[in-house]
Amino acid sequence: MASSGEDTCDDSDTPPAVAPVADSTHLLGFSDEILLHILSHVPSTDLVLNVRRTCRKLAALCLDKSLTHTVVLHKDYEASEDKVKRLVKEVGRDVQQLSMAGCYWLSGATVEHVARCRGLVQLNLSGCPLTSLRLSKVLSALLHLRSLAIDVSPGFDASQLSGECKATLSRVRELKQTLYTPSYGVVPCCTRLEKLLLYFEILDRTREGAVLSGQLMVGQSNVPHYQRLRVFYARLAPGHINQEVVRLYLAVLSDRTPENLHAFLISVPGSFAESGATRNLLESMARNVALDALQLPKSWLNGSALLQHMKFSSPFYFSFSRCALSGGHLLQRVIDGGRDLRSLAGLNLSGCAHCLAPDCLLRKAEDDIDPAILEALVVACPNLRHLNLSAAHHHSPEGPGQHLCQLLARLPRLRSLSLPVCAVADSPPRADRAPIPPAMRAVPRGFGKKVRIGVPSVPFPGPAGPQPSSVFWSLLKNVPFLDRLELIGSNFSSAMPRNEPAIRNSLPPCSRAQSVGDAEVAAIGQLAFLRHLTLAQLPSILTGSGLVSIGLQCQQLQSLSLAHLGLMGKVVYMSGLSDMLKHCKRLKDLRLEQPYFSANAQFFQALSQCSALQRLCLVSRSGTLQPEAVLAFMARCLHVVVCHLFTGESLSTCRSLQQALLRSFSGQETSQQVLLRLDTALRTGGNSPNPTHVVCVLRRHPGHVQEEHAQHSRRGFQAERPALNVVVFPLLHEGLTDVIRDVPMVHLDEVTLFKSRVAEEPPNLWW
Repeated sequence: MASSGEDTCDDSDTPPAVAPVADSTHLLGFSDEILLHILSHVPSTDLVLNVRRTCRKLAALCLDKSLTHTVVLHKDYEASEDKVKRLVKEVGRDVQQLSMAGCYWLSGATVEHVARCRGLVQLNLSGCPLTSLRLSKVLSALLHLRSLAIDVSPGFDASQLSGECKATLSRVRELKQTLYTPSYGVVPCCTRLEKLLLYFEILDRTREGAVLSGQLMVGQSNVPHYQRLRVFYARLAPGHINQEVVRLYLAVLSDRTPENLHAFLISVPGSFAESGATRNLLESMARNVALDALQLPKSWLNGSALLQHMKFSSPFYFSFSRCALSGGHLLQRVIDGGRDLRSLAGLNLSGCAHCLAPDCLLRKAEDDIDPAILEALVVACPNLRHLNLSAAHHHSPEGPGQHLCQLLARLPRLRSLSLPVCAVADSPPRADRAPIPPAMRAVPRGFGKKVRIGVPSVPFPGPAGPQPSSVFWSLLKNVPFLDRLELIGSNFSSAMPRNEPAIRNSLPPCSRAQSVGDAEVAAIGQLAFLRHLTLAQLPSILTGSGLVSIGLQCQQLQSLSLAHLGLMGKVVYMSGLSDMLKHCKRLKDLRLEQPYFSANAQFFQALSQCSALQRLCLVSRSGTLQPEAVLAFMARCLHVVVCHLFTGESLSTCRSLQQALLRSFSGQETSQQVLLRLDTALRTGGNSPNPTHVVCVLRRHPGHVQEEHAQHSRRGFQAERPALNVVVFPLLHEGLTDVIRDVPMVHLDEVTLFKSRVAEEPPNLWW
């Protein structure tokens, strides 16, 4: 039915009422309960500042306390300074839970407006720029605050916190603190802490080259209050300084272990030597507490009988990532310890090369697993929801019912799963398997028009599609609600590690991975609820037909990470990827790591069909890109706010393109001005093989890019990319580390860097 007069707002700026559809059904005809559920999926800024102004009924519903109670600005990339201020002014008094995590583009002055939300109970300011004085002003006004997340950046000074601020902190029970400088932050002020999450992101050296040390913390308050602590979590980025600082936090724990501690987790890349203090801490925990979640550095567990002495009540998460944990130890110290593991929801065994094999000092990593060990694990943990077995060679022996995929199919509650590529192979590679013909290897890179001999040119699953007899196909059929899937080659390593120069060489894939190709990838299309997919180091991808199957059937896909598909040095699956992207209407994040990749106009044209895309990261050793294609892509894809391109282009070409993107999409210049400026820069200092390509688009298609850009400008979208983050840089340049350190953590951790994310941390660790 049409909107009545009383449902029409008197505001002259309000758009006319929506016309009724043919069957006289109208959105406003739904019950308030249904409308509130629909509106709960609308971003808070859009809900309060736009939807509310459409009619009186929606004006009332949009201010319902069930909607204004929680405001989430995390990944609301269109939340400009003005919008956030207006939002706080409109509903600040009703907000009790506010997440501004990762809102790096907001100024400290804007973040300070949070002080108006005086009823806040939970506040997340991770990733927001905030000085000690501004933090003090905000927290002084929040008398009801119980949960807080902040960053501690260089220049933080706890002595600048006011008495009112410290009083608020004394009532905080949950604290998440990301450290970019050696400091205790606000931990000593939080005297009633029950949950403490620490993220150590301190670099060993400053930009000027000065070496940092934990000694900088001398003189600061060093008496954290851990008496009430129930959860302790610490995640360390690579670097000696992070280990030095976390030891200072652990020192107090080693003196007196909190009697209510039930989750103790420390995630450390590489080696982290055990000290006398940490040994005392572990012994105290074994005597005095019963844990529900445990993760320790590998050096603390390797060769230790610690697990046998640990007590567990109702464990929900274990991580033994990178530990030298054999199958025998897994059975004796975890499964057969008389423990009830039906409550276990998350298990991370990534990098545990021998965890599914019996104790054998002479065993090679490539030897077959013992199915009995995996079966015992499946029987003991029937309710597993998150399982990570990546970064190891888990080869199944021949025989009925003994394949890893067949055993994992008995875990129907799985929601996320990470496996090595070789683990899903049906059988060991046969000696009589015909090698790939040389004609099939002579494939042009990118979107070349040449057709490979003997390979179908139409990339759709046919006879080579997913076969019901495949063990991998059967596994996926039995876990239909899988939300996240990772297939990662056992020997894969990204060319872009954390805080280190780019890796120039890579290890060859496992021989068994050679039998995993397009047909196995096509089987993933069964997962109708799949939202996150990672495929890395699959050497037998030929046409990319499996990708098309995924694009057609996995309509909920939101993030896609592809790396090292097909033969090294050849990009042979681009036609399939192009067809896949046409169907990925909900795709928000794309990470593509492929050597010798040609990011040309045809690739970006295909990518432009992903209308919801927000973040793009391309990593390509010896790869190339066409600057005008990137500009045209950004002009067409209105929601893209992250564009990270690391290729083999020259430094001057990269800098020119980055400046052009920032000028154009920060609303400073028109596309024509940017393209002409870029062309001039390339002519005078760039090493582009054909710099005239930059303006050829304008000559071949007069006014096309400029008009498209003008249309977006008239819609006001240029001002709606406040979160724009552009990095274009040569992958193998020595200055890459310094460039990476400026990438906002939310993007660096989720898109720019490659890593396995399944069971990375306990479920629901933070709200």
